[in-house]
Amino acid sequence: MAENRENIHILIVDDEESIRYTFKMFLKREGYGFITTAATLEDAIAALEKEQFDLVVSDIVLEGKSGTTLLKYIQEAGIECPVVMITGFPNLKTAAEAVRYGAFDYISKPVNKETLLRFVRQALKHWELEQERKSLQQENEKYRRYLEVIFSSVSDAIITVDDEMNIIQLNDTARRWCSEMLPQGAHNKNLASLTGNMAVACFNDAQAVITKGVTVREHQVECSCSGGEKRMVSLTAAPLRDVTEELTGAVLVVRDITLGVPEENTFTGRDRFHGFVGRSAVMQGVYSLIENVGKVDTAVLITGESGTGKEIAAEALHTESKRKHMPLIKVDCASVQEELLESELFGHKKGSFTGADRDRPGRLLQADKGTLFLDEIGDISPRMQLRLLRFLQEQTFTPVGEDMPIQVDVRVIAATNVDLQKKVREGQFREDLYYRLKVVEINMPPLRERNDCIQLLVHHFLTYFADKLGRNVYSVSDQAMQMLVNYSWPGNVRELRHVIERGCVMCTGTTMLIEHLPHELHKKENTRNYSSALPTDPLSNTIRVPETPIRSEKETILMILSQVGGNKAKAARLLGMDRSTLYRKLKRYNVSVEDL
Repeated sequence: MAENRENIHILIVDDEESIRYTFKMFLKREGYGFITTAATLEDAIAALEKEQFDLVVSDIVLEGKSGTTLLKYIQEAGIECPVVMITGFPNLKTAAEAVRYGAFDYISKPVNKETLLRFVRQALKHWELEQERKSLQQENEKYRRYLEVIFSSVSDAIITVDDEMNIIQLNDTARRWCSEMLPQGAHNKNLASLTGNMAVACFNDAQAVITKGVTVREHQVECSCSGGEKRMVSLTAAPLRDVTEELTGAVLVVRDITLGVPEENTFTGRDRFHGFVGRSAVMQGVYSLIENVGKVDTAVLITGESGTGKEIAAEALHTESKRKHMPLIKVDCASVQEELLESELFGHKKGSFTGADRDRPGRLLQADKGTLFLDEIGDISPRMQLRLLRFLQEQTFTPVGEDMPIQVDVRVIAATNVDLQKKVREGQFREDLYYRLKVVEINMPPLRERNDCIQLLVHHFLTYFADKLGRNVYSVSDQAMQMLVNYSWPGNVRELRHVIERGCVMCTGTTMLIEHLPHELHKKENTRNYSSALPTDPLSNTIRVPETPIRSEKETILMILSQVGGNKAKAARLLGMDRSTLYRKLKRYNVSVEDL
C-alpha cells in the first residue's frame, strides 16, 4: 500500500478549519495523493456518496453532532473503508461505541504529525490485509463450490474412506450405487458393511492402499445391480493424504464401463421392436407397418436385400397376429431341391415315390392355424408356383400320392431378395401368384440407407458377442465406430453382425480398435468419406487417415502422437481410449513422447 500512496483517497472530517488544513498538509507531504476535507456531517455524507475513499479520519464531535452518526451511515450504506475517530475526551464508553459502529481505532487530541501518520499507516495496512483475507476467503469458497460441482456432477462414482474404512464422502453416483449395496435396513457408513462383488473389490483395494500406501491401478470388476442386470465397472484406488503428506485414507474411483445404448435425448420413437434394433425414421415406418399388418389375416410379401432382416420381419408379423400362439413354420425355398420342395410343402403318402418310406405331413399341415413363411420365394419352379397359387386361392392342398384334398387355415408370408416384378415381365414368375403374395408389401431398407442405426446395432452385437464368447470387450473406439458408420455394408445387418463377432475374437483388450476390423472396411472405395469424418483437434487440421490398410497398435499410437505434437490428452481422445490406458500402452511399448 505504501508504494501506491499517490492513489490513496482519504477523507478528513472536522469542524475546525485549522485541523483540516494541518492534517491535509501532513498527508500530502507524506505522499498521499487525494485528500478531501469536510466541515460538517452533511458535507462528509455528500462526499461519501460522490467518491470512494480508502480511509476516513473524523472528529467524534461535529458542530454539536456525534461522529458516531457518520459511522452509522457508513455501516448502513455498506461503504467499505476503515474509519479513524479523533476525540478530545477519550473514555471507555466513547471507545466502545466507536468500535461497535465499525471504527478501526480512535486518537486522543492533541494529534501530532507522527501520531496521525502512524494511525493512517496502520489503518491502511490493516485494511489491505483484511481485503486480502476476504479475497482469499472468497477464492477458497469459490474453489470449494467448484470442486463440489465437479464432485457431484461427474458420472464416475467417487468414494473417500478414512484409515478405518469409514466412508467420509460420496458423490451422487457413489451414493446411488452404495444404496444398492447396503443390506436391507442397514445404515452403516463403513465400507465393510456394503455387499456384492463391487463392494468386496472396493474394500480390498482400499485396504491395500491404506496398508501399503500404494495406488491400486485400474482393473475391471463384474457385478450385478439390484434388478439382476450385469454391470462391468473399472476400479482405481489411490492414497488420500493431508497437507503434511500423511496417509489418512483412500479415494476410490469406480467407472461404469458396461456397454450401453447410445443416448439421443431428442429421440422419441422405438429403438427396438420384435428383434429389430434401430431408431432411424425408415425403421420407425417398418415397425408401424408390421404392427398394423400383423393384426390382419392377409398375405404379405417381404422384399429387400440379403441380410436386411426379412426373417425377423416375418417373425414380428406372426408375433403381432392372432396366430402368435400357434406354429410359425419356415421354409427356405432356395435350400430345398426342386424335386423335394413339393413334398416338403404339401407332404406325401408312403410309397408315393422312391424313398417315401413313411407318410410325411408337410409344412402346410404343420402350419395349420398358424403362419407359413416361405423365404426366397422367387426361386421356386413354375410347377410349384402353380400349386402354391391353387393353395392360396382355395386354402386346400393334396399331398403327393393322395387323392383327397386337405383344408387348412394358414397365413402365408413370403420373402425374396430378387426383383419379382422383373421376373414377372420376363415370364419367369406367374403374375397372378405375384399379386396373390403381394397383398401387402414390406420393403426392408438396406443398412446403407439407415446408417444412423449402425451405432445402436454395434453396441447390441458387441454386448451379445462379448457375453457369448466370454471376452472383456466393452467399447469401440471413435475411429473404429466412424469406420463402421461410413462403410457401405453390401451384406447389410448380417455382415455387420459377423464383423463385430470377428472384432470380439481379434480384440485382446477392452476396446475394439480399427486394427480389429476386417481389411475390406479399410478400402476407400467401400467407405463414405472416412477421412473427413475422423475427429480432429480444433486447433489443427493435420490428422490424416493412414495410407496403409492396417497398422499395428504401436504404429497407430506413434502416428497420432506425432500428428498432435506429443499431446497425450489429444492423442487419447483420437485413439478412443482413456489417458491412463494410453500411458500404460506407452510404457508397454517403451515409447517416450520426447523421442517423437
